[in-house]
Amino acid sequence: MKKLIPLLVISFLFIACNSEKKETADTIINKAIDVAGGKKYTNAEIHFNFRGTKYTSIRKNETYQYQREFKDSIHVIHDVLNNDGFTRFIDDKAVTLADSMAVKYEASVNSVHYFALLPYGLNDKAVLKSKLGAVVINGKNYHKIKVTFQEEGGGEDFDDVFVYWVNKESYTVDFLAYSYQEDSGIGMRFREAYNARIVNGLRFVDYNNFKPADKNLSLLEMDKAFENGKLKLLSTIELKDIRVK
Repeated sequence: MKKLIPLLVISFLFIACNSEKKETADTIINKAIDVAGGKKYTNAEIHFNFRGTKYTSIRKNETYQYQREFKDSIHVIHDVLNNDGFTRFIDDKAVTLADSMAVKYEASVNSVHYFALLPYGLNDKAVLKSKLGAVVINGKNYHKIKVTFQEEGGGEDFDDVFVYWVNKESYTVDFLAYSYQEDSGIGMRFREAYNARIVNGLRFVDYNNFKPADKNLSLLEMDKAFENGKLKLLSTIELKDIRVK
């Protein structure tokens, strides 16, 4: 029996290591999407408020429509982004926009919906995923996944880079970071998920939104900087009045 115990321990470790190697970036993200709602995303109508603006996501398999609606001092503005492109309505009338403004508004609408519906969307055709190994954050074990985008189908900001930290036990996306182009160069953000809740089968979270105190920090080092208190809290990102049909 004494000789058997070390053999059992070695066998267990071998199986655990082998299982770890078999998990790819794709399988990890697939599990994260399943945990958050999976197939329920593909035929859902989702409503939420974000910073005083109403948002609606309607999806039927490959057909989608993202909307936002808000009021300025005079008019009701309704933006619609779907498979056919982007349209702005002012008081229910479609208006013609300069290409530069249309691109800006489209990106803004898409960005809010992208983050609100994560991790859904991480299996889009333009998404490229790679596994960066395992890390520990706040005493918990995480898969570290890098996401980039192909230029074709990747949108206006296809050159943005994302990193997702997926909890090894729950397969929830608890942290994410991303880099993006801005006028002064490359900007970076790190988000810590909190206030997770399930609404009619879909999982939603809010975020603490951080930026690095050190401008020379690498995107891939954001997790260490977070643990060491070297990120600055910029804002909270909260979804309110969530409804799912």
